[in-house]
Amino acid sequence: MDTTVKTIILNKLHMKKILSIAVLLLSVSFVSAQFNFGIKAGYNSSLGRNNLSSVTTGEYNLNSVKSELANGFHAGAFARINFDKVYIQPEFLYAMGKKDYTISFQDIADNNVTYDKLVTISTLDVPILLGYKLLDLKVANLRVFAGPKLRFDSNSKLNFDNLVTGGSVTEADLKQDIKEAQLGLEAGVGVDVLMFTLDARYCLINDMYQTKLNDLTIDNIPANTFVISLGWKIF
Repeated sequence: MDTTVKTIILNKLHMKKILSIAVLLLSVSFVSAQFNFGIKAGYNSSLGRNNLSSVTTGEYNLNSVKSELANGFHAGAFARINFDKVYIQPEFLYAMGKKDYTISFQDIADNNVTYDKLVTISTLDVPILLGYKLLDLKVANLRVFAGPKLRFDSNSKLNFDNLVTGGSVTEADLKQDIKEAQLGLEAGVGVDVLMFTLDARYCLINDMYQTKLNDLTIDNIPANTFVISLGWKIF
């Protein structure tokens, strides 16, 4: 048999052994892991650091801040795979919120344009978190975690009201752009006491909702969110 052929066959056999060992080790790890499943619900706000002063070129006032601090909630289910102090936690959540604020800008003829924008946000969020237990006691633990978050739009709506303009801009000219999905990063801290779990986290994610005039983006709706949730581990 040719030496090259023998080498290829031996390499394939070694690869199969390595893969078999890896699968066996992974299987043993999952068998020895502890599983939890639970439900959770809580509060989410899209109030971020940058939109305390403005929303793109629009005005951002105290009423806007109050709007983003209210009317946000989420609910869903989670699973937790525990490997001693390390764990993996995928979640499936439905989130909803409302924002109502005023946008102002100048059109191409330097006419001042203002309108009220009401946003009804509905999303399906799927975070996949990797966590570490800083303190692990029998009845309680303290955790930190981070991981990617997939966000899918679920029939969100943008409405424009009270349009005031000195030029030719009409409500029909303001185009709505709602993306189907975005990928972000989520990180936070959590506490478990008996079967209850409390999380506080911040999500960094790109804007999913925009308003455009022709090809010009008038405003982006910040999608970054503060999230506080309370969960119950069913088992």
